[in-house]
Amino acid sequence: MGRILDGVLKEFGRLAVIPRMSCHEKAVSDFLKGYLEELGCTVVQDEVCNIIADKPASPGFEGAPLVILQGHMDMVCVAKEGYDYDPWKDPIRLRRTEKYLEAEGTSLGSDDGIGVAISLYLLKTLQHHGPLRVIFTVDEEQGMTGAVHLDRKYLMDAKFLINCDSEDYDEITVGCAGSVHLDFSRTLGRRKAMSGKAFRIEVKGLKGGHSGECIGMGRGNAIRTLAGVLRALHGKGAVEMASFDGGKARNAIPASAAAVIVTDLPEDGIQGVLEEQAQDFRWRYGDAEQDISISMVPVEMPKRVWEEEDMLALLRLLQIMHSGVYAMSQAVPGLVETSANIGIARTEGDEVLVQCMPRSSSDQSIHEFCRTAEDLAALAGFDVRIHAKTPAWKENKGSRLVRLMTEIFRQQNGHPMKVGIIHAGLECGWHFQKNPGLDIVSIGVTTENIHTPEERLVLSTVEPQVRLISEALRRIAQCNPALDIPSAGE
Repeated sequence: MGRILDGVLKEFGRLAVIPRMSCHEKAVSDFLKGYLEELGCTVVQDEVCNIIADKPASPGFEGAPLVILQGHMDMVCVAKEGYDYDPWKDPIRLRRTEKYLEAEGTSLGSDDGIGVAISLYLLKTLQHHGPLRVIFTVDEEQGMTGAVHLDRKYLMDAKFLINCDSEDYDEITVGCAGSVHLDFSRTLGRRKAMSGKAFRIEVKGLKGGHSGECIGMGRGNAIRTLAGVLRALHGKGAVEMASFDGGKARNAIPASAAAVIVTDLPEDGIQGVLEEQAQDFRWRYGDAEQDISISMVPVEMPKRVWEEEDMLALLRLLQIMHSGVYAMSQAVPGLVETSANIGIARTEGDEVLVQCMPRSSSDQSIHEFCRTAEDLAALAGFDVRIHAKTPAWKENKGSRLVRLMTEIFRQQNGHPMKVGIIHAGLECGWHFQKNPGLDIVSIGVTTENIHTPEERLVLSTVEPQVRLISEALRRIAQCNPALDIPSAGE
């Protein structure tokens, strides 16, 4: 493929050799600081390791408005089962085919390494641009703490911000949902198990998926499903629980969950309940979920089990806590406005932890979820920790940047660019809160199966992205700040 693609992938390769798991970005932050200084930028590394780098305007364009290119340096590190990978030390091993860039056995880190790589490439190759700033944040994937702690002064003197963290090259995002992290916990009482047999009850085979992008697709939640199965078993006879674990991240719909129980119910009776529950699940979810498996496997008798009141408290909480779509948008047909996801439930020593993540394009709805969480915790006998809320990003219907970039995309690619709002989180919500006057868009190359070992970057979408940003920066540089941005040929 072409020179642009090779140049961008060279920059991406520099990042791939540096471990950059969320909350552990010091090494990649130090690299970026030194590298950007070598490129002639004035660089600030703030107290949380965000990087803010300024590149002077090309000669003759010093009076153009300041534009920010922004992405995040951290990545989600996951590996295939059995693959030897240490995210603290090991590089990402890249594998390039004719159509894709992939990783050997792990997630690729294209989210958002490719956004960083494109920004680096542009800094090295742009010929015509006004004052330019790149901001690379930390910890976008877990808590957006980089965006939270970014000093607003780095946003206040800019006119435009292009976030490079979306995943479809022909879509431009103009708004996103806000969210909040809710952690429920309860200290467990333990005692010796009664006489009976021990079994591992497992729910698996669900589709799972991103809790923003996939929440409206009618998919089941394995944690809630397992809670319902255990409630059904408890209704048939004596059941004690030794552990309950499910989910991998609060922002992912859990595809599997398992519990170890002790019961004197006959095995054929247990199997009958599991089959009834699986059939009921398929009936409720239809074609969206048909591969569910609810299984029982004999295991070694646990030394201790939970007190019954603790088991029932957890199961009740999981059954009454909302998980799934809560409300659809009245303004945008087909868009989820408000949802919540029970992402993790796990036993940690003598404590059980449940993590939930509500999302909404309405900040008021997020506030309401927080109030409800306090009531649910009190009723169920749990403690709840409510983390900082991530604000929603409201669409700017008069955005000049949207008009400019969609026009350029159509001219360069021969078809229109889709414009939309997403029910997922972007750092743009924080940028918008700190400077509501900033004209913001989010774009990105096409990346598939993010946050999984099957993650892959569609190579043919890289050059169009670079050309789009390059031309947008050229036209902004040529404009009089008091006038509209010129179209092609002006």
